[in-house]
Amino acid sequence: MTTPAQGNVIPPATLYACDNGKFGKGWPGTDAWFAWLRSTLDRYGRDLCRWALAPDVPMDAAATLAESLPCLERIRSLDVPAAFAAQDGSEEDGLIPWGSFDVLFLAGSTTWKTSPAAHRLALEARERALPVHMGRVNSRRRLRIAQAFGCTSADGTCLAFGPDTNLPRLLAWMNELHTTPTLFGDET
Repeated sequence: MTTPAQGNVIPPATLYACDNGKFGKGWPGTDAWFAWLRSTLDRYGRDLCRWALAPDVPMDAAATLAESLPCLERIRSLDVPAAFAAQDGSEEDGLIPWGSFDVLFLAGSTTWKTSPAAHRLALEARERALPVHMGRVNSRRRLRIAQAFGCTSADGTCLAFGPDTNLPRLLAWMNELHTTPTLFGDET
């Protein structure tokens, strides 16, 4: 995962995704973000980019829809999948622009993105053959929830802080995910 403010270097031939930086302090504005996105895609390859997250308004579904809608097709025009950030309240009718994006990104508050409402949206996305991503997954519990929701990917910052301690912990969580089935199995 990369954002405009990170300045990190993606290793050669590595899959990556482009976040917009709206949750933190890295949002440069729409035009500057698209310039960064084009530059990132040119540098690291469109074929390796899993998706780019349209600009959103954290924790606000209606404002996110208004902010994202004009950008989704613009992202797709760069030959990368467009991700849409579901936020608190996105379960209300008309706040998810199904058909306008390629990846559902479960964002919003921790309470909302781990809620039954977010789970139902994840299920609907999967029924529509869309990948689902969960953001800010920094614990074993949240990683298990992402797995139970059917998320195909997740991100978090735990590895960036204390990598010597957190890398072994994260690898153990991942091993557990692959060796211990969820209560729901593959039916979530």
